[in-house]
Amino acid sequence: MKPVLKLYRGYANENQLLVMGHVFKPTTKADYDFQKTKFRNARSVIRMFRQKTASNFDVYFKHDGRVIHTKTLDDGFFQFCIPLDNDVGYGWITYEVSIKSEGTHVTQKGSYIRPFEGNLGFISDIDDTFLISHSRNIFKKLYILLFKNVNDRKIFSDVVAHYQALSTAGRNNKTEQNAFFYVSSSEWNLYRFIVQFAELHQLPRAVLLLKDIKQSLFDFLITGRGNHDHKFQKIKHILEFYPKLNYTLLGDDSQQDAELYERICKMFPVNVQAVYIRQTGKLPKQKVTIAIQNMSLMGVHTCYFTNSKEAIAHSKSIGLIV
Repeated sequence: MKPVLKLYRGYANENQLLVMGHVFKPTTKADYDFQKTKFRNARSVIRMFRQKTASNFDVYFKHDGRVIHTKTLDDGFFQFCIPLDNDVGYGWITYEVSIKSEGTHVTQKGSYIRPFEGNLGFISDIDDTFLISHSRNIFKKLYILLFKNVNDRKIFSDVVAHYQALSTAGRNNKTEQNAFFYVSSSEWNLYRFIVQFAELHQLPRAVLLLKDIKQSLFDFLITGRGNHDHKFQKIKHILEFYPKLNYTLLGDDSQQDAELYERICKMFPVNVQAVYIRQTGKLPKQKVTIAIQNMSLMGVHTCYFTNSKEAIAHSKSIGLIV
């Protein structure tokens, strides 16, 4: 049996490239099938949270005539942070990663984005921002995750139209899309599901930055919960990595997005131009309203909305989209 290699979308600026992935121990189990239904889907989802990673495993990155070697961390995660010496172009660019062990050789191709020249960047949460997940009700969230496959999961009305408009905002050439990042408290275990869901609904192609991988049934039961500070750190990293972009942040009020975005606005008072927070309950939350008011007083365009039509109208009113 061969070890399992999984690659995630990477990203680059004019000086540096980051690509990442996981290596898992060999398994006889089939990979997660997003078309399975009911209990077969539940079994596959639980299996994703029990797959064992391979630590200190040799990984080789091949790109632009270079081959670079590293090893996986204790949780099977690897990341190549590489200086860019040549102009590799713009848009989505292909790279190759290989793993080798005891006569086995596994190779996969991945992709990373080097954003086209422009001044807009977009960072969005996932659960209850565009993917209906019921994060405020842990039992309902787990039920949906277990028993609803990718075709059965729901997306909020008009969110696709909003995101598609944002992805080409400010561009005369509609084939050149703005940089999009999906940052979530969901774990890397759910990466492929999120990618396929986004593709199914024609959401903008994005770099995903998720939480550390989980490897036990208990971890599955608390998926997406706990400390959300990792989201703050990842968003902070993106703004530092692309300091010349003006960002729009999109989230919801089921967790702590508004408070996290307020912290970001205070640290980067020039870079954030707009914040959108979806209201998931019947009434607005006082803490969210206070955070929204604070960001507005800092000159950030804010919108606390219940339907994406409101967000679209707001984006048009501030000239973000046409």
